[in-house]
Amino acid sequence: QVQLVESGGGLVQPGGSLRLSCAASGIIFRFYNMGWYRQAPGKQREWVATITSGFSTSYLDSVKGRFTISRDTAKNTVYLQMNSLKPEDTAVYFCNAGPPNDYWGQGTQVTVSS
Repeated sequence: QVQLVESGGGLVQPGGSLRLSCAASGIIFRFYNMGWYRQAPGKQREWVATITSGFSTSYLDSVKGRFTISRDTAKNTVYLQMNSLKPEDTAVYFCNAGPPNDYWGQGTQVTVSS
């Protein structure tokens, strides 16, 4: 059974930082590209960042220079370090694994507010 379990969300003031984690089980982690997506209230889910099985990274333009995606193969975990957070970063953040299959976590809430 495949499980992706996110953690690390919470309430933070503008300019603050959070580190999200996504622990994967039931997949051969090192073979999968891992990504983070987010969905704000009333909006569609959008892609935020990806790290490939080869450790190449890519980012949504609005988070470049502020967010960093990384992975630890020994721990089957992907991370999203988020710095200089803005209110518009408020969303539920989801972890994704794929392709060839497409797996999702349950999401973790990030709220940026003073």
